[in-house]
Amino acid sequence: MTGNAPRWVLVAQRQAGLVTRRQLRQLGLTSNYVDAQLSGRRWQEISSTVLATTTGALTRPQLMWAGVLHAGPRSAIGGLTALEVHGLDNWHRDEITVLIPKSHHLERIKGIKFVETRRPIQLMTSSKALPTWRVEPAALHWAAYTPVTRSAYGVLAACVQQSLTSPYRLDGWITRMRPLRRAKPFRRVLGEIAEGSQSVAELDVLRMCDRFGLPRPRRQTRRLDSAGRARYTDAEWSLTDGRTLVLEVDGGFHMTVKHWGADLERERQLVATGLVVVRCTAIQLRDDPERIVRDLLRIGLLGSSA
Repeated sequence: MTGNAPRWVLVAQRQAGLVTRRQLRQLGLTSNYVDAQLSGRRWQEISSTVLATTTGALTRPQLMWAGVLHAGPRSAIGGLTALEVHGLDNWHRDEITVLIPKSHHLERIKGIKFVETRRPIQLMTSSKALPTWRVEPAALHWAAYTPVTRSAYGVLAACVQQSLTSPYRLDGWITRMRPLRRAKPFRRVLGEIAEGSQSVAELDVLRMCDRFGLPRPRRQTRRLDSAGRARYTDAEWSLTDGRTLVLEVDGGFHMTVKHWGADLERERQLVATGLVVVRCTAIQLRDDPERIVRDLLRIGLLGSSA
């Protein structure tokens, strides 16, 4: 589109093809013009206030814009949707989250969840064109209210692991967002992440060790396998007989054929260097750590009672 395009076209381009009726009025378009576009099926009505200047199903970015345009200038993309916008992988949810001021009731739009909050939405919004909460408040706010504590810890670990933020920035935002549910356990978990835990599974390993009196392992240790490639182990202990015991935790994505084969090769090449490698799933670690502990003890790991 050239620089001579009508102003409403430029506004729509910045908003993924969506505009509000109020914007169109301010830009000089009459209701008759708008109605003609709708009746000619060149545009479509998304809500009583938002129009799409395209036809067909809305794309995901368009649906995000529909939510914030419908909710008004004091709204923003929040929760896991905000983290998706910032680039977080593996935490996708189909439903889009839009944060709105408390007691700000809205007409519903399919596929969008409007979440009321008393927090200053605009002060926590990033500089992106699409009004979106910053990584830290988005992650902490979602983690504070998700019913599954392990998921709360997992999203904080994922944000750090994927280099979207750091434990120190998240800790600073806990202070800025005071009062915040789960603030104390969040600070404890962030401390563990700062010390080297890369995932919620690694945090589960530490909790298992503390619960059953096992020494805390070394984490994310760099090793060269039998092929000379660098590998990073999840957890390691030195045994009294000089061997090194490695515990590898497999998450859900490890169950795919591609990852399963790669994991088997990785295990073989680590074992070939003399390491003792034990594997478990993240579900086993979470739901039945006693059995894992028994096996570690039988291999030679000494607990505090030994």
